[in-house]
Parts: sequence; C-alpha cells; structure tokens
Amino acid sequence: MADYTLEEKDSFTVLGTGTELMSDYTDFVGINNEKADFWQAVNQDGRLDTLKSIATNDYIFIVNEAVNNKMMHYAGVMTEAPAPELEESRVIQFPKGEYLVVKGEGKTVDELSNKVTGIAFGQALPEAKDFAYVGGPNAAVVMGQRNGLFYGEMWIPVVRK
Repeated sequence: MADYTLEEKDSFTVLGTGTELMSDYTDFVGINNEKADFWQAVNQDGRLDTLKSIATNDYIFIVNEAVNNKMMHYAGVMTEAPAPELEESRVIQFPKGEYLVVKGEGKTVDELSNKVTGIAFGQALPEAKDFAYVGGPNAAVVMGQRNGLFYGEMWIPVVRK
C-alpha cells in the first residue's frame, strides 16, 4: 500500500520555463532522458537561477502538464514578481482543492522526483478507491536538503469519486 495523504490546498501559481516532451507517453526511458537533458540545460544556461531569484520561497517545482495536446515539462517556482523573459515560460495555475501528496527523499533531485512520481502514479492512484486524478498540472516539489538528501513531495490535484 502506497504511503500518501490527501491535503486541501489553496490555489497557487507557478512560473515555469519548459520544454515539450516528444517521446511517446509510454516510453519512460525516452521521457526520462528528455527530462534529464532539460534539467541539465536550465541549470547550465541560468534559467533556473533566474527563476530562483524571483521566487517567494525555496521550493523548486518539477511540473508536468498537458497543454494543447502536448506533454509539457517545466522547472518552476512560486512567485508574485512579473515574469522574466524566459524561453518557453508559462504561468501555471494549480486549482484550489484536494491534492494527493506523497513525501520522499533522494540523493539527487532526479531520484527524489522519480521516487515520488512513481509512488503517486504507480501505486497510490491505481489503488485509490475514493478519489481520482482527472488531469491538470501536477508537480514534484523539491523543498530542501537535510542529512545529504533532497526531500520533497508530489502534489497531484484529485477529485472525490
């Protein structure tokens, strides 16, 4: 049984810079390679630092969202500042409501993100009897580091069945 909670969250906005994932949605190796390449690029070219400089907290959001029938993947932050001129930037609106929350840790941001995403989509949602994910943006949220590990949560908006 997956370890998760359901939490009520107010609506919130994430400013993200992103990329379209071109691999088939069932090609997990291809998708993970595209995501890894994207994260390497935003770390090297300064886009992530630009986002961090206007963030209202230290959280880094790893957002997945279907937009106009495209699989989009974003690096983002919560902010109230005007959006900087970033390639493929988007204001991503998360709805008020219940969220499936899976907590986790990892040696790297990738490991953390893959772990909480896998538990949420591979275990918690398939086992759920009284709630369901019906689409919309979802995010792995990197909240910080402790004892040499990154820690964070997966946030997926859900509705009661």
